[in-house]
Amino acid sequence: MPAYLLALDQGTTSSRAIVFDESGNTIATAQEEFTQHFPSPGLVEHDAEEIWSTQLCVAREALQRAELDATDIAAIGITNQRETSVIWDRATGKPIGPAIVWQDRRTADYCGELEAAGHAPRIQEITGLVLDAYFSASKIRWILDHIEDARERADRGELAFGTIDSWLVWKLTGGRLHLTDATNASRTMLCDLRSTDWNDEMLDLFTIPRSLLPEIRDSSEVYGETEAELFGAPIKIAGIAGDQHAALFGQACHAPGMAKNTYGTGCFALMHTGESPIVSRHRLLSTVAWRIGGKTEYALEGSVFIAGAVVQWLRDQLGMIQSSDEIEALAAQVEDNGGVYFVPAFSGLGAPHWDSYARGTISGLSRGSNRSHLARAALEGIAYQTGDVIRAMCDDAGIPLKELRVDGGATANGLLMQMQADLLGVPVVRAQTSEITALGAAYLAGLAVGVWADRAAIAANWTEDSRFIPGPGQQQMQDQLAAWHDAVQRTLS
Repeated sequence: MPAYLLALDQGTTSSRAIVFDESGNTIATAQEEFTQHFPSPGLVEHDAEEIWSTQLCVAREALQRAELDATDIAAIGITNQRETSVIWDRATGKPIGPAIVWQDRRTADYCGELEAAGHAPRIQEITGLVLDAYFSASKIRWILDHIEDARERADRGELAFGTIDSWLVWKLTGGRLHLTDATNASRTMLCDLRSTDWNDEMLDLFTIPRSLLPEIRDSSEVYGETEAELFGAPIKIAGIAGDQHAALFGQACHAPGMAKNTYGTGCFALMHTGESPIVSRHRLLSTVAWRIGGKTEYALEGSVFIAGAVVQWLRDQLGMIQSSDEIEALAAQVEDNGGVYFVPAFSGLGAPHWDSYARGTISGLSRGSNRSHLARAALEGIAYQTGDVIRAMCDDAGIPLKELRVDGGATANGLLMQMQADLLGVPVVRAQTSEITALGAAYLAGLAVGVWADRAAIAANWTEDSRFIPGPGQQQMQDQLAAWHDAVQRTLS
């Protein structure tokens, strides 16, 4: 049995491929950015063909850098940006239009109409999701209604819908397989959270034909093999999970009460809640953590739309710093925020507010405010948004948090991690590997083909890099909490 796994990590801004060994070590990595399309304010699109070409390119490059060929790879695991929606022609395999990205807000008004008509509670009851343009259902409906002949062709069974995982599997297998896993299905707003099957009531509500949709499969199983010519020999495809679910699995959060937060463009906190879904009282999302061996496990999720992106904004739009890593030293030049609060609601607020029309605010400015206060307020804004989500999560689940496992690019910022620990009052633990999301996909694939015997063997691989313990800053973060919530109220529509 080959002991190497190839993870395809298809993200919002780049396609990546990572080769791992059986100890979870990174052997080789390749990455390529692809074009972001913003046709008008609030609209975000991707070219699905460019996603496929970049993903194939980096997969081949990673194998080359690892000095391995297809026969050395036990299986491929796929993890992907979620909710992003593609519809393609089954006969040609060509997309009928651009992929609508999870960040896209073009269907916000339509979702508002559904909410005004009283559909939101039923949607949450069935799907576990808060009615929002974030999810796939309204995007699919928009494509069917706005691309010429799309609805008629869909009704005739000529078209296929997929989130990015489905699109990649279709391309990898030469169109033989049209499938998704339960994690990605649970993000469409069309899936029954308890049965993990497509729900007819939701399909009728959004006027989407069932024939358009992929088959829902486990997150860890052998689905099929790649076309031989892609890598020189067929490779099994054996694991699929949306990026945040893969990160939860890669962090070895396999038991109820364990939680992780990924600090990227946004923040995504997930807490494992066991084998029964919890319907949130705080407008968090109840979602599938993964489905393995036909058994579904669940999680609560809170999404923060803007996290690391606020640092990029300070760099690119204000020119306040030259590189993102300068923010830590700049923020550390002052002992507190000087009364400045930064709520980066550039594209609305996610959990627990779910306000599509909220916009960012900087409040509390005085003549004494300077760059360092603004930098510190930006980092605190990331920590406070996460804190609001985690507190709501613990209250919904009735489980106290013991530690928060963290990953993502912004975890390199030690000041931010210390702020987070001080705010939550529990250790914040940074994993040793920075490739947690891709590693989770590799673990799911390896589990299916026997590289790892069980989850205990996977958990044994997990090691921490740094542990941030709540310190003297706890009182300051708590004292500022009420002022933070006042600042948030100023952003709401």
